[in-house]
Formats: sequence, structure tokens, C-alpha cells
Amino acid sequence: MYRILEATKIQQTVTRLHRRILERFPDSSLAKVCDELRAVAEEADAQCRWIRRPHLGLRTGVAVAVGVLVLSFGALLYNFGNTVHGAEVTLLEIIQVLEAGINDLVLIGLAIFFLVTYEGRLKQKRALRSLNDLRALAHVIDMHQLTKDPVRIVKRGADRPDTPSSPEQRLTAFELSRYLDYCSEMLSLIGKLAALYAQSCSETPVLSAVTEIESVATGLSQKIWQKITNLERLDLLENPPPRN
Repeated sequence: MYRILEATKIQQTVTRLHRRILERFPDSSLAKVCDELRAVAEEADAQCRWIRRPHLGLRTGVAVAVGVLVLSFGALLYNFGNTVHGAEVTLLEIIQVLEAGINDLVLIGLAIFFLVTYEGRLKQKRALRSLNDLRALAHVIDMHQLTKDPVRIVKRGADRPDTPSSPEQRLTAFELSRYLDYCSEMLSLIGKLAALYAQSCSETPVLSAVTEIESVATGLSQKIWQKITNLERLDLLENPPPRN
């Protein structure tokens, strides 16, 4: 029961996170990013179901094409047998025919391999395209927290003036902590959405892409939690708890 990820549960978590961000930061672009993550989560559910589903029409077409190739090669051998039946054939001619037959057999084998693996490659291509969207979204989230500096939030004053090009800081220490925490949760959910594709497609390129996205999301989340830790530490220095 708890050995697989359920796409509906992930969608519910993303939807709840989106509501939380809207309630805390109703006009922020972070809420729009989370709304995009919610749409991506819905797409991931549909994509993974498409990847897991056997496509009978495609498999039937492949089976027919493979059958035609096999029958064509068999007919070629049959015609060759009728041609040389009762005729004098030299060793050189036999070698030439065998060489041509081996070349045809190799080409037919490659064509059969291409057709048999077409469905898997089609699913792999779709999974990789969706995983690329998740990777890009992770970096978009990182861009939103990039200028959120705990030092500038907590230690404000005339001795630390901003420059004209300094990013605007309107968040309190508490609001910044919540903002960074929301970014970390979104990155974690991106890793879970990537894992859905690993459940649905076991192709090596897909598994490698999923591992890479999980590593990127974890690394970015660790950077965010360093900011949260620094923020809490600086806030304690600026506002020490009362002594008993």
C-alpha cells in the first residue's frame, strides 16, 4: 500500500501548498509559480498513465510490419531455391548469394529491432520532455529565492544602506522564513513528481534524468534551509529571548 507514489496524493499536496501561499502572499509571483506546479502535477498524472498503458494499435501495426518483413525474407529464400534448383551453381556464386542474404538478414533484423522498440522509445521521449519541464521549474523556484537575503532582512539600519540596484525587501523575518519554506516544499514536490516517471518508465535515460532532478532539487533545498537556519540565528541575535 505504501510502496508506490500516488499521483492524486501529490496533486492534493500541491493544491494545498498553493492555497497556503495565496493566503500568506496573495499577490506574489511565487503563488503563480506554485499554480504552474499544480498544472504540471496534473499533466504528470496524465502522462504517467499514458506511459504505463499498452498501446494495442501501435503494437498491432508493429506486429504486422514485422510479419511482412519475415515473409518477404522467406519469399526471397524460396525464390532463390527455385532458381538454383537443378542448375549448376559455382562456389563463387553461392558465396555471393550468401553474402547478399546475410546483408539482407542484418538489415531486416535492424528493422525489426527498430519496430519492436518503437513504443518504448516513444514513451521514453515523452517522459524526458516532461522531466525537462520539471528541471526548468526547479530553477525558476530557485530564482525566486535567490535575492532573499536573511542578513538584509534582519540587520536593517543606516549603517547598511541599500544601493539603487538592490532588490526590494518588504518581508519581515517571519514572512521570509515562510517564503523560503514554501520554496523548499515546492522543490521537494518536484522530486516526487519526477519519481512518478521512474515508476512508469524503467528506461535507463529516464531513470538517470529522474536521479539528476532529485539531486538538483535536494541541492537547491539545502541551500534554502541554510538561509532559514541563518535567519533564525540572526533573529535570535537581534531579538534575544527574555531572561528568567
